[in-house]
Amino acid sequence: MRARQLEVFIAVMRAGTVTAAARMLNISQPALSQILLHAEDELGFTLFERVKGRLRPTPEALEIFPDAERLSAGLEGLRRKTTDLRLGRAGLVRVAASPPPAMAILPRAFTKFRAQHPNIMLRAHSAPIAAIVDMLRAGDASLGVAMDDRLPPDIEAEVIGSVGFACLLPAGHALQKKAELTLADLVGEELISYRGNTRPADELAHAARAQGVALSPSLEIDVSISAVGFVQAGLGIGLVDALLPWPQFAGLAVRPLTAGPEFPIALLTSRTRPLSRADEMMRDEIRSACSIVLDEHRAKA
Repeated sequence: MRARQLEVFIAVMRAGTVTAAARMLNISQPALSQILLHAEDELGFTLFERVKGRLRPTPEALEIFPDAERLSAGLEGLRRKTTDLRLGRAGLVRVAASPPPAMAILPRAFTKFRAQHPNIMLRAHSAPIAAIVDMLRAGDASLGVAMDDRLPPDIEAEVIGSVGFACLLPAGHALQKKAELTLADLVGEELISYRGNTRPADELAHAARAQGVALSPSLEIDVSISAVGFVQAGLGIGLVDALLPWPQFAGLAVRPLTAGPEFPIALLTSRTRPLSRADEMMRDEIRSACSIVLDEHRAKA
């Protein structure tokens, strides 16, 4: 399957119709249909069946789709790299981070780095940890920052700090009278917190069992920043990482969770890809920024 055929196949799989896929790729419907037919001819099997105006993937299409997506991501990464080289961006540093460190640590690290190396281009990606790992493997990011150190063997995870949890209270909540909260204080409250099978959810569940407390979120989230709107709407108390600068958000009160668990802040690199000198300098700045941010958190606690 050629690159253009791969692109069309993925677009149709995602869009479900020729019209929507053609719009995604900014080509005509006849052109897209022709590329799809040529792909099927070369492969020797049908990729889609027409059902009530939509294209339904065949079992063969479903079988190859995950591999096609991975190959497409690799090709896109190659395009970006060749573009960077063509435009003279040899001094490019790419960092992928989950939202909390992306908001709390990277701005400080990037500011310090830019002051010392103004001619090096910086690129930041905010992504969940699974996507960060994929980007490190593909070379789309040289460095990653995540709040988990349980990574695959090909990813190096250097723990550069740890952070606890914070409670986000809706305006006027009765628990605002307390300067700090415990897990026991949250029993019976509507909680907004992480979905199961994530590092923070696992740490909270372990701590709750150890303290003999039963906690169960009534609203599950993937990333902590998404709790803000729900708390402001009065849907419950947010039980989230303490790394983000929560006091900057209006309509909620922030209280630290005491005697609660902590989870790591990890600096991630690929074991199979060497770092450039610029990457190494950025790695140093991220370590320093993390230390400063955590010191500031402890001073305010």
